[in-house]
Amino acid sequence: MSIKERLESLSRGELVGLVVVVVVTMAGAGFWYVRSLPKPVTIAAGVPAPPAGASAAAVVPGVDPSAAVLPTGPPIIVDVTGWVHQPGVYEFLEGDRVIDAVERAGGARNGADLTVLNLAAPLTDGTQVIVPKQGAAGPAAVVPGATGTSSAGIININTASVTEFETLSGIGEVLAGAIVDYRTENGPFASVDDLESVSGIGPATLEEIRDQVTV
Repeated sequence: MSIKERLESLSRGELVGLVVVVVVTMAGAGFWYVRSLPKPVTIAAGVPAPPAGASAAAVVPGVDPSAAVLPTGPPIIVDVTGWVHQPGVYEFLEGDRVIDAVERAGGARNGADLTVLNLAAPLTDGTQVIVPKQGAAGPAAVVPGATGTSSAGIININTASVTEFETLSGIGEVLAGAIVDYRTENGPFASVDDLESVSGIGPATLEEIRDQVTV
């Protein structure tokens, strides 16, 4: 018996049931087909889509992937002294200026004379920034690579360290520290004779070291 003859032999109720079974079967097949399709990736507004071949996880919102981290150069070590609140040796970055050194040392004290300094000058490693007091005759300076001892063995009293002062005749650790403290509080010495203003240095001591020091 052909399919047509079989269908004609079915009652109306049987035909309705057959149609229902076919519809339900097709609906189920369609549902599972849709479920099996890959889901689309949703990209939030304002966030660029990842480039072809790149993982979506590589795109971080708010971060420019083309931005590179610039390497930093070696630190710049500068001695800031004179009429500032916190004299000392400080570390700076390439591009910092003399004004940055003064501010790092706590800023200039009342009575400091900043007009004699070029505050816009760039800092270089191993320099010394000396901030003078107003009215002081000693020069303000940004001394490149300054040490307290010249090639002739003469000590510059405006740049010498405690250790270098201790090499002078009759100058011990305490007196050497007093010289540096006085220079820090009052600014650079105008002349060698100004050493007599340091507590502990009298005329005899000054004459003993006069030929060993300079300004």
